[in-house]
Order: sequence, then C-alpha cells, then structure tokens
Amino acid sequence: MSRRTAVVVGGSITGMLAAAVLAEYADVTVVERDRLPEGPEPRRGLPQARHAHVLWSGGVKAMESLLPGLTEELTARGAWRARIMADLVSKAPSGQWFRRFTHSRHTNVVCGRDLLDAVVRARVLRDDRVTLRAGAEAVGLAGAPDRVVGVDVVTGEGGARERLTADLVVDASGRAGRAPVWLAELGLPPVPERTVDSGMGYASRLYRAPAGAERFPVVNVQADPHAKVGRGGILNPIEGGRWLVTVAGSRDGRPTGDPDAFVSFARSLPHPVIGELIADAEPLGPVVTTRSTANRRRYYERARRLPAGFVVLGDAIAGYNPVYGHGLSAAAQSVVALREVLRRHDLADPLTARRVQRAAARPVENAWNLAVGQDVFYPGAADRPPSRAERLLAGYVDRAVDAGARNPRALRILLDVMSMERPATRLMRPDMLALLLLGRRKPLLDGPPLSAAELRAAGLPVGAAERTPSA
Repeated sequence: MSRRTAVVVGGSITGMLAAAVLAEYADVTVVERDRLPEGPEPRRGLPQARHAHVLWSGGVKAMESLLPGLTEELTARGAWRARIMADLVSKAPSGQWFRRFTHSRHTNVVCGRDLLDAVVRARVLRDDRVTLRAGAEAVGLAGAPDRVVGVDVVTGEGGARERLTADLVVDASGRAGRAPVWLAELGLPPVPERTVDSGMGYASRLYRAPAGAERFPVVNVQADPHAKVGRGGILNPIEGGRWLVTVAGSRDGRPTGDPDAFVSFARSLPHPVIGELIADAEPLGPVVTTRSTANRRRYYERARRLPAGFVVLGDAIAGYNPVYGHGLSAAAQSVVALREVLRRHDLADPLTARRVQRAAARPVENAWNLAVGQDVFYPGAADRPPSRAERLLAGYVDRAVDAGARNPRALRILLDVMSMERPATRLMRPDMLALLLLGRRKPLLDGPPLSAAELRAAGLPVGAAERTPSA
C-alpha cells in the first residue's frame, strides 16, 4: 500500500514540528520561500528572531514530546533551563514584583530564536521522509470548495507554476499566511477574524554580558495597559555570553532605532532596572525595531465551510503581541493536537482536517485570552471597548496577580496558567479562590528581588534593588 503524502507550507518551527508528526504517516514536503541557513543564522523571512523569545514550560513539554531529547540538544548548544521563579525577576503589569523561590515546577528554555529554529530544523530534516523545497513560494491551493488536493508553488522569480499533490496540506506560514485569500479563491466564505492591536513597537539590542553574569536571571518589566503610555522590557541571557534586551512602548511612546536612546528608554520603564543593568554593558550590534505586534486571530474552527484536506496551525491561526511570549508555546501545542488526532484518524479521512482545526483551537484560545485580556485595555486597541465580561475577568486576574505577589502558593497556580500548562479556568478553582479570600499574605516587595551576588556580578552597587527574600 502506497504511503500518504502531505505538504507543509512554511519551514519555521511550527512547520518543522508538523512535518515531524506527519512523517509518521506520510511522505512530507516542506515548502519554504526562504533559503534556510545551515546553522543558527538570521533569515529574511523571520525578522522577529531579532527580539527576545520566551519558551514557557508548556511549550517546552510540547516540543519535547514531539522531538524527544530536543532540550538536551539545545542546552548542548548554549541554551539554558531557567527555573521559574528562581531564575526570573518579574514585575507585573499592575506593578507588583513577584517573589523568587527555588522549589519551582516550571522550567523555561532560554536561547536566541535562531538557535531554536536551527536545532529543530536540523533534527526534523534528518528524517528521510521529510523533503525541504527551499526557495519555493506557495501561491494557492489546488482543489475544490469541498476538498484540497495539493498546493501550487513557484520557485524563484518568474518561475513556472508547479502543483504538489497531497492528501493533506498544512499551512504553517505564520501571521502573514494567505490562507484566507486561498480559501476565497476556492469560492469559500470568509473566515471570522478579530484584531486587538495595542499599538506596541519593539526595539532590541544584543550586549556582551558582564563576566560572571552570563547566566543572570531573566528580568521582565511588564507594561501596564492602563497607563497613558504602556512601556515594558525583558533582558534574556542567551547563548554566547550575551544579553538580548527587548524594550517596548505603546502608541505615542514607542522606542526608536536610535542606539543613543536605547538605554534611556530602558530606564523609562516602570522600573529602571534593565536600563541600569545595560548602562555600562558593551553593545554587540545595532538596535532593531518592529511594529508588527497586533493580536490577530482567524477562527477557522468556526468557519461554516472548510475543505477536507487542509489545516491551518500556529501563528497562521493566531499571532500575538510578543510581549507575553506565548506564540511559540501555543504553536507547539497546536502541533501536539495534530498528532493526537492523527493517532486516532486516517490522514486522508474527509473529517480529519476539521477535527485537527478544532483541537488546535484549544491552545490557541488559551494564549489568545492571556494576550487580549491585557491588550484590549490599550486605547484604540479594538473596534469596540472592553465588554463587561472582559472587565470583570481582567479585574479577577488582577486580584490573582496580587495574590501571587504575596503568596507563593497562589503564584504557583498563576504560573500554571502563564506557563501554558493549564487553561485560565485553573484560576477559578476552589483552592485559588480560597487563597484570594483567606490566603496568607506577605507585604509587597518595593524593588526587584536581585541578590547581592547578582548585583555585584552585573556591576551594580548592592542596594540598587531588593535582595532576594525567602518565599
């Protein structure tokens, strides 16, 4: 019996993970517009790689289940496991500093996006059942409104149109994906969409970490969506003894590409700690900026009609404001959903694509609620003001955040949700409600919980921030 065939559009992380799953059932062709580098190097179609990325523990577990041993490969190349909260210093949007503790059950993988892509790509392409068609652009779907039978591609400028037939086509082309256009060309009605745009702009720069501070805690100062101008930033210690620093600002307060203004902008965040940490650090390159930060979701699972044989995954379903760091984790979990459906249903079954689309919507919904629950409060973010339900939910989450800043047990529950390991409904369970109403409460910290040793390693005077308290 001949093997099934599948085509994956997009050779970034989502596409490669999807190819790894599909290879168990089909011969897979990955169509990628870019010429992909051999190692951890920049590529034109991934400008967001210049900015800090967070792979939360829910995403780590998803990727590890898809590619066992991936975490070990990454750490062997310079990535590191950050224990949350032991290795994280974080200020909430509502202003509280979270306490740190060593007995954590959440572990993030911290590295540059180029390294993550390169390790995943190399691992997947070692499989002889996966073929990469680099430098080829998908330009449309082949088939009819009830069934997709392949994808049309063009190789190089002015290249001839070529049809790749497949039992299943997976669109993993990211937030710029053209699936809505392709479906319209087949005569299908529009897919429901929603956009919530905080107006955030980002700027990032690499620095050489001070000697002894290469594995400094991740420092995250989150923006307040209720402020007139929301500003935030993150310092990620990545491979090669470098700090990758990303700062962000909402409308009328965005950072620029001016290298002379980068440190002063970092000092203007709700707390100046990131600016103080990089004030005397050596820059390793220019400032890079982006404005493509809107939350945009396409509700394929709600579409009245979708063709068999076609699935959309990852950022092509929903792209998020990068400040929350949930995009990679949601994408990996959407591929896990693909795997679970294919374990129970034939790849070419006419209902398989619809089943996958519905299953992939669950992790997308979790990430979407976390992002939009904050961003909808920025002025002009959406075409309508926050609903009563959104305001009530945001108020409840603010109370949960405040409880997390005062009680380690509440913080662990909050981290279950923020780490994409549990849905937001986890915050509504009786144990969390009890902690909100009756839990033991410590006083709020009045500064970032950095230890004296960490301050000295970073070249800052002891006393520039609060020492790490016991949780």
